[in-house]
Amino acid sequence: MAKSLIIVDDIDGTAGAKSYTFALGDDKYTIDLSPENYRGLQDALAPYIKAATKESGKAPRTEGGARRGPVELQKIREWAASQGLEVAPKGRIKQSVVDAYMEANN
Repeated sequence: MAKSLIIVDDIDGTAGAKSYTFALGDDKYTIDLSPENYRGLQDALAPYIKAATKESGKAPRTEGGARRGPVELQKIREWAASQGLEVAPKGRIKQSVVDAYMEANN
């Protein structure tokens, strides 16, 4: 048995609407709009969008990429050496070594 889903416009109740997501401040919204009401939303927001700066879709940094101070980096190097892991005296430390250090010391 086949089923059909009809999406209705949240503003005027007309069928054939499509779902749209938008954000304002820290709040995110989803609304179902007909093509006509979607154009109305676009027209209403147009002056604000024109004056705004578009943000990139970059994800925020995660804890894994956090910067560590020189003291902590030295501790990681010393720990790695005591474990027989190869680490350069300067420069970047492999994430696998940092992860192993964090696991061993937490």
